[in-house]
Amino acid sequence: MQWLNVLNANVRKEYIELKRYLPNTIALVLTFYFIFLGAFFGIMFIGDPATFDSNVQYSIVSVVFWGLTLMTMNFIGFAIITEAMRGTLEQLYMSPKGVWKIMLTRIIGQFLIQSICMIILLFAVMLTSGQWLNLNPMTTIPIILVTMISMVGISFMIAGLAIIVKQIQAFLQIFQFILMALVFIPLTVAPYLVFAPFVKGVNMVREVMIVNMTLRDIAWMDYGILLLNSIVYLILGLLVFHWCERIAMKKGLLGQY
Repeated sequence: MQWLNVLNANVRKEYIELKRYLPNTIALVLTFYFIFLGAFFGIMFIGDPATFDSNVQYSIVSVVFWGLTLMTMNFIGFAIITEAMRGTLEQLYMSPKGVWKIMLTRIIGQFLIQSICMIILLFAVMLTSGQWLNLNPMTTIPIILVTMISMVGISFMIAGLAIIVKQIQAFLQIFQFILMALVFIPLTVAPYLVFAPFVKGVNMVREVMIVNMTLRDIAWMDYGILLLNSIVYLILGLLVFHWCERIAMKKGLLGQY
């Protein structure tokens, strides 16, 4: 019951902030929309006409997933920075639920809200390009939810760094291009990226949306790799976060900015 109360409070918090700073949210969605337009017109004018449809569909899925991963994986880091700037980070550590649980419920709320934004973006780019993907929510939603677990793990790693270093905005700017590379590079070109977080899930969703695959068409080995990858990165993320917490407490960094 306490978990539900914490989850409800933080989902409401994220919704209120999104509504209060709505122009910023709209600008964020428009940014990814214009990035897609750049890729779309690039494919149109200099791409191979024979593979135009498949290239555009690939770009649609990649841009939408890049936006989702970027906002999800950077979220806790930005939340820690914001709390430190406001001087409320130490107050969070007074909660009996623990900071990692509070941040976990916040990222769930953020993921739900940002998913709505990404769905709007998805339909906008499909309408613009005239390329309609096979959404198949019964297949894509379970894969995305499992993929999100690894994103949460990386987000906790970034948050741990933010607790100690405080100013990590420059790192996050570099990190967004690393995420872009991980999302856009297919596993057929770089099979070793299967060990990277969320890449396997993005590849599976891409196959569902472009090739019209269903849950039964995907091999059980792929599900196993995706689940193992997500669990490993979640555990690593929590371990790194708690390790950074202990360092920050020993050095008295929680109340500093």
